[in-house]
Amino acid sequence: MSYKSIAVNLAIDAPPAAMVSLGVELAESFGAHLIGLAAADVPPLVATGDGMVYEGEIMQIQRTEIERRLAELRADFERLVPTSISSEWGQAVSSPARFLSVSARAADLIVTGGDSGDKGEDVYRAADIGSLVLGTGRPVLAAASHIEHVMAKTVLVAWKDTREARRALTDALPFLAKANDVVIATIDSERDDGIRDSLADVAVFLEHHGIMARTEFIRGDADGEHLLAFARSINADLIVSGAYGHSRLREWAFGGVTRTLIEESSINRFMSY
Repeated sequence: MSYKSIAVNLAIDAPPAAMVSLGVELAESFGAHLIGLAAADVPPLVATGDGMVYEGEIMQIQRTEIERRLAELRADFERLVPTSISSEWGQAVSSPARFLSVSARAADLIVTGGDSGDKGEDVYRAADIGSLVLGTGRPVLAAASHIEHVMAKTVLVAWKDTREARRALTDALPFLAKANDVVIATIDSERDDGIRDSLADVAVFLEHHGIMARTEFIRGDADGEHLLAFARSINADLIVSGAYGHSRLREWAFGGVTRTLIEESSINRFMSY
């Protein structure tokens, strides 16, 4: 199993070089086709300080600025991707989350930055990680901030005996197969004997795929900070986990560990839903 098509999301307000370099490295590693994607949209209304709202001229100016920036990103992508890599480009004046959700049907894996660039919470200019994980139907690799390489030499699989974790484990097999050290860990707050059997089954599953893994118990409360502390203690450079959340009035509501991983940009995170 391998990734044959990898989509890299370039945020319109973030420098593209690191993300393109990362995409190229992954495409070379897995022998994959590389898709560069970028999108941003014009807010439906623009309000001035005195309460007046304009649409036409100001919105057209914003659209022109977006189109100019998308053209720059395309030029950067095509310049930075070597001719030895099969690649293509896609862009749209559209909601980034919507555009990426549609474009994800052509990819095995979506790669995005660990943050959303200078605009942060502006949903018209950046697709947040949570929306990508829960809305695209594809695994998402959220790279650590400003990183150009995902070595994935030591991979931590954050195990929980759920559908989401099983999906993430299977989706991450290409990374796990290339890792030097795979650690399957669970937060054991209840000291349940069934958890030990669950970890053993996962280790056997990976062994059938030619991947030797060791299992670990993380003592303490089931929260993201415990997981991150353990990841750092073993020098993990990639965390694989299921994502747990649901849509609530157009916003995503996440469980505690998932929320922590989404907000943590110092380590690479691989998430599936």
